[in-house]
Amino acid sequence: MLDDTKAVRYLVATDVGGTCTDTIVFGSDGVIHIGKALSTPPDFADGVMNSIATAAKPMGLTLEQLLAQTHLFIHGSTVVDNAVLTRDGSKTGLLITEGFEDTLHVTRGAYGRWAGLTEEKIKHPVKTERADPLVSRDAVVGIRERVDSSGDVVLPLDEAAVEAGIRSLVQEKGVEAIAVALLWSFLHPEHETRIREIAERVAPGTYVTLSSDIAPVPGEYERSSTAVINAYSGKIAHAYLTDLQTLLGSKGYNGQIMVMQGYGGLLPASEAANRAVGLVESGPAAGVIGARFLGDLMGDGDVIAADMGGTTFKVGVIQNGQLEYAREPMVDRFHYVAPKIEVVSIGAGGGSIISVDPATRLPMVGPQSAGSRPGPICYGLGGEEPTLTDVMLLIGYMDPGQFLSGSITLDGEKAERLFRQKVADPLRMSIDEAAIGIYRIASAQITDLIREITVERGLDPRDFVLHSFGGTCGMLAAAFGEELSVRKVVIPYTASVNCAFGLVSADIAHEYTVTQTLAGNATAAEINTIFAPMEERAFAQLTSEGVRKDRVQLDWAVDLRYSRQVHQVTTPVSAQTPLDDAGVARLINDFEALYERKFGKGSAFREAGIEMTQFRLTARGLMPRPTLPREEEGPADPSKALMGERRIFDATSGRMTTGRIYRFTELKPGNELFGPAVIHTPITTIALHKGHKARMDCWRNIVVTYEA
Repeated sequence: MLDDTKAVRYLVATDVGGTCTDTIVFGSDGVIHIGKALSTPPDFADGVMNSIATAAKPMGLTLEQLLAQTHLFIHGSTVVDNAVLTRDGSKTGLLITEGFEDTLHVTRGAYGRWAGLTEEKIKHPVKTERADPLVSRDAVVGIRERVDSSGDVVLPLDEAAVEAGIRSLVQEKGVEAIAVALLWSFLHPEHETRIREIAERVAPGTYVTLSSDIAPVPGEYERSSTAVINAYSGKIAHAYLTDLQTLLGSKGYNGQIMVMQGYGGLLPASEAANRAVGLVESGPAAGVIGARFLGDLMGDGDVIAADMGGTTFKVGVIQNGQLEYAREPMVDRFHYVAPKIEVVSIGAGGGSIISVDPATRLPMVGPQSAGSRPGPICYGLGGEEPTLTDVMLLIGYMDPGQFLSGSITLDGEKAERLFRQKVADPLRMSIDEAAIGIYRIASAQITDLIREITVERGLDPRDFVLHSFGGTCGMLAAAFGEELSVRKVVIPYTASVNCAFGLVSADIAHEYTVTQTLAGNATAAEINTIFAPMEERAFAQLTSEGVRKDRVQLDWAVDLRYSRQVHQVTTPVSAQTPLDDAGVARLINDFEALYERKFGKGSAFREAGIEMTQFRLTARGLMPRPTLPREEEGPADPSKALMGERRIFDATSGRMTTGRIYRFTELKPGNELFGPAVIHTPITTIALHKGHKARMDCWRNIVVTYEA
């Protein structure tokens, strides 16, 4: 039996990725523990348990002992992303205002033909088609009702038609979930609420999502699409979180599960299960949150957060310590309206399959991925297609006996044989030439993506620090960081489990929205009147979740636009709240500054008139922040960590050369080393090239700088 009066208490955070499931454990003794295991689709909970167990083992604990001493479990999951991307959600029906039955099929007109497609496919717009909606046309039922733009009822809800429509969808079409998206429901939600009551009576057990609950905003296509995504994936998310809670309980955990949302906040699992759309890209969002936390710790407010795992490369930008939010969030090719931290991605990860186009004879990296199973060839799990991970092995960055602390012995012979057969020979190159070429292609793809979200938006990468996360990124980051001329590259101690690290850096957060149009010269009293009821709801919600009032933070934001424009800019309220007249003036000035930052200097035009269209409140329950242990820095000599030498690729000279190999666990804060070199950590690998200097800082991060 554990002595709970003396035992260390732990906070455990686990993030499920496409290839690996990552865990980070913070103890009340200030020590960080890291775990990593392969993801286990379709039953991802097994991978969660395996990942936690790998963290527990070096602690001298069993899985059950660790969970019994855990006071909070935080989780990030791809369950909703997977359901949409694989079309594996619930069979869903849609109830919509009569006359608008084709909303999902019309999308935004021609724009819907190429929304969400790659640049390569957009080059041929005539060949594009809209994505098939998640709801088939015969599962869409028009309901007689009408509310006008002021929220007044013009035509009462036809309840008989509602009941008949629900019975038809459930009994004849076999739907398991129903989305409800009525016109102007965000101004008059009573019709949708009544539909849910009818559904509970005539079709108990059917999962129902109301657009007025999940997306109370204008825009019938986006609102309908959001409700459908939530209904389509909600039942799966609910079952997954419920099963995970049960499984954790069976292993000794009796606390609450907090779930990461795409906007960077945490929700209790019970609420997150009903807001499935909020789980979309929650892992990448957590990664950016983790990057901001580390940037604040190191005194860096401008950070490019780059995360490369097994399936994708993702990047987000933090400017002056502020997060960027997506203007038009999408999952697959479907728009939705929910706040989401902006993270852009390409299909380039360690598991990205390398192929040769038979028509052009050009090599390609991704976007198809081998995932965790069968995975790269060298994993020895049945993979037969060469991947970027296999390339990293061939150019000397990976050691067959050092991968994941030796838990998997890599099969270099098979990787070399199949790479020669499927890539090098078709390209008429040696294995070295082909592998180096693939490395350069992957690095160029990453550099282009980072330039797209920095240079093309008026940001200079030379003003930023690059944070390298994920199990694969450390092998490329020093090279593409130099190409971008960033100030320095930081590979954190928690690099390959950064999304899990971000989970413990986040707060409980609830989002509230009111749609109402006010002129730009509205008074402070008018604005305060809108926010007051939202604040009351927020305090009540957080109090019910056990958050003390002195741990509540309320952030106001207002969507503003110039008159006659369609799109608005969400502008945080930087003045003290409730607002006074000076605070309103500051809000308008902040809007115009933000507008010019997004659309170019001189684009603001106050003379056109300004409108406020939506009022947003983010209510945060501030979570205790873990304290990262800080160590004294010692001598620069890293020789005690030197494992030997081997043949590796040096990007500076462009050829294979002899590089020094270091063991991360033997490096000490203050140690300095120079490229060409490789650092093996228990969970990732770091490659340095000629002219690169790496130093371990007081938090055991590796900081890379470049010769002038």
